[in-house]
Amino acid sequence: TGHRGRGITQSLLYWDCLCVCKRGVYMYVSDITQKGYEKKRAKLLASYIPYFADPSPSPEAPGPSTSSASRHHRAHRSGGARDDRYRSDIHTEAVQAALAKHKEEKMALPMPTKRRSAFVQSPIETCTPPDTSSASEDEGSLRRKAALSAVLAQSLQSPDYWINRSVQSSSTSSSASSTLSHGEPKTQPQPQPQPQPAVSLLADVLAHTRIENSVPPDVTSSTPQETGSRVDLGCCLGVCPGVPVNSRVSTKIQQLLNTLKRPKRPPLSEFFLDDSEEIVEVPQPDPNTPKPEGRQIIPVKGEPLGVVSNWPPALQAALARWGATQAKSPALTALDVTGKPLYTLTYGKLWSRSLKLAYTLLNKLGTKTEPVLQPGDRVALVYPNSDPGMFWVAFYGCLLAEVIPVPIEVPLSRQDAGSLQIGFLLGSCGVSLALTSELCLKGLPKTPSGEIIQFKGWPRMKWVVTDTKYLTKPSKDWQPHIPTANTDTAYIEYKASKEGTVMGVAVSKTSMLTHCQALTQACNYCEGETLVNVLDCKKDMGMWHGVLTSVMNRIHTITVPYAVMKACPMSWVQRVHIHKARVALVKCRDLHWAMMAHKDQRDTNLSSIRMLIVADGANPWSVSSCDAFLNVFQSHGLKPEVICPCATSPEALTVAIRRPGARGAPLPARAILSMGGLSHGVIRVNTEDKNSALTVQDVGHIMPGALMCIVKPDGPPQLCKTDEIGEIVINSRAGGTMYYGLSGVTKNTFEVIPVNQAGAPIGEIPFSRTGLLGFVGPGSLVFVVGKIEGLLMVSGRRHNADDLVATALAVEPVKTVYRGRIAVFSVTVFYDERIVIVAEQRPDASEEDSFQWMSRVLQAIDSIHQVGLYCLALVPANTLPKTPLGGIHICETKQNFLEGNLHPCNILLCPHTCVTNMPKPRQKQPVDVGPASMLVGNLVAGKRIAQATGRELGVVEDQDLIRKVFSALLPLFSLAEKITATLMERGGLNTGDNVVLLYPPGIDLIAAFYGCLYAGVIPVTVRPPHPQNLAATLPTVRMIIDVSKAACILTTQPLMRILRSREAAASVNIKTWPTIIDTDDLPRKRPPHIYKPPTAEMLAYLDFSVSTTGMLTGVKMSHAAVSTLCRSIKLQCELYSSRQIAICLDPYCGLGFVLWCLSSVYSGHQSILIPPLELESSLPLWLSTLSQYKIRDTFCSYSVMELCTKGLGTQTEMLKVKITLIHTQNNYATCGSFKSIALSFLRACLQARGLNLSCVRSCVVIAEERPRLALTQSFSKLFKDLGLSPRAVSTAFGSRVNLAICLQGTAGPDPSTVYVDMKSLRHDRVRLVERGAPQSIPLMESGTILPGVRVIIVNPETRGPLGDSHLGEIWVNSPHSASGYYTIYGEESLQADHFNTRLSFGEPHTLWARTGYLGFIKRTELLDASGDRHDALFVVGSLDETLELRGLRYHPIDIETSVSRAHRCIAESAVFTWTNLLVVVAELSGSEQEALDLVPLVTNVVLEEHHLIVGVVVIVDPGVIPINSRGEKQRMHLRDSFLADQLDPIYVAYNM
Repeated sequence: TGHRGRGITQSLLYWDCLCVCKRGVYMYVSDITQKGYEKKRAKLLASYIPYFADPSPSPEAPGPSTSSASRHHRAHRSGGARDDRYRSDIHTEAVQAALAKHKEEKMALPMPTKRRSAFVQSPIETCTPPDTSSASEDEGSLRRKAALSAVLAQSLQSPDYWINRSVQSSSTSSSASSTLSHGEPKTQPQPQPQPQPAVSLLADVLAHTRIENSVPPDVTSSTPQETGSRVDLGCCLGVCPGVPVNSRVSTKIQQLLNTLKRPKRPPLSEFFLDDSEEIVEVPQPDPNTPKPEGRQIIPVKGEPLGVVSNWPPALQAALARWGATQAKSPALTALDVTGKPLYTLTYGKLWSRSLKLAYTLLNKLGTKTEPVLQPGDRVALVYPNSDPGMFWVAFYGCLLAEVIPVPIEVPLSRQDAGSLQIGFLLGSCGVSLALTSELCLKGLPKTPSGEIIQFKGWPRMKWVVTDTKYLTKPSKDWQPHIPTANTDTAYIEYKASKEGTVMGVAVSKTSMLTHCQALTQACNYCEGETLVNVLDCKKDMGMWHGVLTSVMNRIHTITVPYAVMKACPMSWVQRVHIHKARVALVKCRDLHWAMMAHKDQRDTNLSSIRMLIVADGANPWSVSSCDAFLNVFQSHGLKPEVICPCATSPEALTVAIRRPGARGAPLPARAILSMGGLSHGVIRVNTEDKNSALTVQDVGHIMPGALMCIVKPDGPPQLCKTDEIGEIVINSRAGGTMYYGLSGVTKNTFEVIPVNQAGAPIGEIPFSRTGLLGFVGPGSLVFVVGKIEGLLMVSGRRHNADDLVATALAVEPVKTVYRGRIAVFSVTVFYDERIVIVAEQRPDASEEDSFQWMSRVLQAIDSIHQVGLYCLALVPANTLPKTPLGGIHICETKQNFLEGNLHPCNILLCPHTCVTNMPKPRQKQPVDVGPASMLVGNLVAGKRIAQATGRELGVVEDQDLIRKVFSALLPLFSLAEKITATLMERGGLNTGDNVVLLYPPGIDLIAAFYGCLYAGVIPVTVRPPHPQNLAATLPTVRMIIDVSKAACILTTQPLMRILRSREAAASVNIKTWPTIIDTDDLPRKRPPHIYKPPTAEMLAYLDFSVSTTGMLTGVKMSHAAVSTLCRSIKLQCELYSSRQIAICLDPYCGLGFVLWCLSSVYSGHQSILIPPLELESSLPLWLSTLSQYKIRDTFCSYSVMELCTKGLGTQTEMLKVKITLIHTQNNYATCGSFKSIALSFLRACLQARGLNLSCVRSCVVIAEERPRLALTQSFSKLFKDLGLSPRAVSTAFGSRVNLAICLQGTAGPDPSTVYVDMKSLRHDRVRLVERGAPQSIPLMESGTILPGVRVIIVNPETRGPLGDSHLGEIWVNSPHSASGYYTIYGEESLQADHFNTRLSFGEPHTLWARTGYLGFIKRTELLDASGDRHDALFVVGSLDETLELRGLRYHPIDIETSVSRAHRCIAESAVFTWTNLLVVVAELSGSEQEALDLVPLVTNVVLEEHHLIVGVVVIVDPGVIPINSRGEKQRMHLRDSFLADQLDPIYVAYNM
């Protein structure tokens, strides 16, 4: 009505339709022919037909003929599986029409890459027909195929149509990818030529440049591009030398980028400001959103509840009456698995057995003085569906004993899905006794001793068997007490909430009796009728009709268990035919199964049925099942008017039920509603797009004696308007009374007082919430469109889970998933609900078919529901948790998804499409303010300039390192002289030539270094290649040799043989090695003279290293810088000649080389050198050395600390033991295996005897990165019991331009730790917060600034000094900075920029070196040695490694920390970007079946904590992420390996 005349309210339209329908009935009587009637009726209803369509088939035209249905059935049977049981031609046409909007070609989405071993199918059940689902989720698929066909046909017009459409739509307009740039579009470079051979190319460019020497083209810029334009793949990848442009991974990334190219949202009214506390975009109200326009609804009254004179005062009294007067009348007939009658329980037997059980419960359990049960106690009834007779006896026995029965499902295992929730129910109800049958008790899982196991979450239970042979006949003077029905609880029915919690709905004796009376009146039950019940008799309609009302009216109930339906779907129809049953109680599932299997039952007659009650008829998708069943069985005597859908609720019991109509009368009209309107909670005629229509049938009138209102589902229970969807609330004496034991939840559900629009209560009568969403139609007919528990609130719009299931399952062809095994739920991610669909995949479905099906489901749901899916996952068959009745356990499935225990075999995430509340990317404004103005602004604001200075260095008295060796150890000097003589004799070298030193860690390396200094040549230390991995390590050696233009190689004989081996020839050209000299057997010669450098500025050695950004750099260290650095370290750490230090570092570059080869020679102290590789064979070596020699100062790397933390973590108790052999070997002689274990334990303890780390005063971690606070803290905590002081562990910081900037000394204050707001760091700001604040990260000071070093924080763009509240680049001024890069190309741009740069304002004459690291300086409350307040330097991360995403600066370590926390199986992770897509690589430490579990968890945590959308998730094996000798991740090498498809990943997911 909102699209038509605004003056017509919805209520008037209802009444007009009702009047016209009545007029149509009158005309039907008076017209001569049916044709004339149809013509006039169509004319009168022309304006209302879109809203109410009459689906009733006329006798002459019953819709699809039986023959066509038979043909359909034959085609189905030939397939051998029940694929078509949810087929609806109406919905199929709508779905196919909607999908027709897309072109007839495969999706342009990149398929995920999967290692074959990662796809492990679970064992398939030998028999799964018809399916393993039971409830309305089966019917959820009911009619979507037709709509999806239209979507597919429409969607295939262009590859990106469906995504573009989702952006243009107001309901699903998505922000651009969080990783996409919103800056100015970049000019795309021309395609590069094919890369040259790797060695020569890398030697050319890696000397001083990054592997990625230009920014990749931004193919996702905000500038609208021409339609169909594509970025050339060669152009995209040509900027990365060595990466093949035809790489499979690169192609898929380009495909993903092309898919994500789409129009951006309109700009927001204001930008995301630095100091803004708003995180998410607040959606602006859409002026076109439909609003309710009708008047306020008036409460609807049901018909009066009739007064019956002979109505029994209680249900037990009715059983006593029939047991005495109609003892031989059949009460219950149970069927066996084949569908044949197993036994018949008469009313006499039911009464006598119930009486025996009541007597046994009250008198034979416990003693007379201490009975186990008292009236009012709760008792669990644990009986299988296949044994209804035992359940009936137990239920009525409890009623007669006045104890409260609590029927539950039979637990199958200790870890059964929902077992914990059932335990919560039993606990809240105070249940400690369970009744069961002997057969069921034998089937319960037991302990090895034969006792029933303690089920997860259950209270301790006492089990009582209720078989007749175990019951005691009551004495003649004992009679049960049968009081008149009152408000006491009669029984408790369990109910699972949306969150999975199981609660017990208490039904009073009055409610139970009144409900039976209302059902009797509504269904017109008569004595002696026959009822066929296919439902579970322990709850809901199966109990209310088949157990309670049937006994009240002496009805013969024929129960068809679920197991019988699986074996013989036609069994219930056969029972109706054989017993001439008057009433049948079924679900839509049963209608489908019977329709599919009706071929062999041609003589079936259903004319006896007067009422076919459809228990799940409130499901909107039940229409197709009812219509299809009627079309097939109308020729078998089934009358259209007998189909009676109903609406029920655990709280209100029966809400409404359709009464059987008169013979030949037209069926009630149906509502054809707009799904768009429904998502906004209003009723609208579907006039625009028939594909997004929902046809809803009524569920009749409300129950007799009830009063109904429609209230808003959210907030206060305000009455809805007549054209508004709301929750149905009921006031009735025939409903539940409370959630037993949960008074707080009870008040919000069972004591609701509706209010009007002014907020005033409409009365004092309390109503009960039903959890049903619906409205009142013409003639007070009730229409239900969904349930609260299936409601998914996404961006303020409501979507029903059943609707989404129906759409997904209507995608043709469905050869990928099982129809009844699908779960739809929502998860909260980034401040909104996100829709997740999980389905079981068929074992014969291929990867391509599965991905194609998932792609089409995304299109269909987007086109029909205008909502994006967040995740679509397919799991192996029979792996989803099931409910006891075979349906999918939604809550357990959701829990497994969130915990990473789902183990999918295919997954597709679409965060780019459905996350629509991302904040506006920060747009950097042009800098109009100069650095000087910024400096003045900081001073005015009271912020000090961020700079700090170490203490005075003093006069360097000796800058000649060569003389130092004379006073050092004579053997070292002698060995160095031999090497010098050999170089002069055999090398043919000139002064200043470069010589590569290729040695394992040891004295030989140190001697070779000083031998080169004596000879006047420049040493270049290089890590030797690994003998078992030459292919990976030898090219790096060759690269450094080529770049440094070494004239000679000094090495050992084993390494020389490796360099010239065949294995080496497979990796490099061994014929072009420079002169190789082995120094193992040197002649005893002394050099004629020892070279002395003429000036201290002469080059001492070259330091080559590959940074984490993939840059191979060689820096020049002069003699003056080396001497100054050694003196600075000596002063800082007080390294005097009497001291001993232990060094566990690699001796090839950086500060590790300085400490290993230079510092001890300069300072004269003793150094104990421990190669880190030795720890792999002897983990306690380093710590044992510290304890044995009582070392006070030690230096190590993060890799050494991590190795000790992980490897020795389990042995700390062993290391603490002071061994005293109290027990002799005979103590262990009883068990051989235990003896060997114990002796090995004692042996290990003896090796680590007396380990004590209390002597360690300083343990410094040498690194060029942000301090790893978590690792250092865990190391300190782990070895605290061995005496290690928590104050001992600290970190150092150096860089390529200056090898040592910070080093924790002995006299300085302890390192400070601060907590910084992570959001401020992204804006290059520093805001300190309290510990534990959300979105905060801890940062530890990187050590005290060395003597003679000045540090200042500078804006890397303006090069102006910054205040201490800003994050900027760390610049250093120090006499021990490196002289510059070693380069052979004559390029001085990097040289001047990194080593000899000046501030743009402040101190223009001071030369600074740029470290390339971001950090900040904070003045602390601690005092330094001079008594002044201490300035602490905090390193945040490398500037080259930062990720510029959404206009903000992200540090990889922060994202990686979040990723590593996401799942227990993530051993390590690394992130990088490629063409503005964020790529996350995670190492999987578990089985490959868990690989796909990581994809949604990684995406979720990065989105939640960093507001970024992950573009690609790569799951790899442990150890794949490359790490250098310092323990730093080589992210750029990882990126190049990924793009070149060299990682062999377990799984690669491309998020849409």
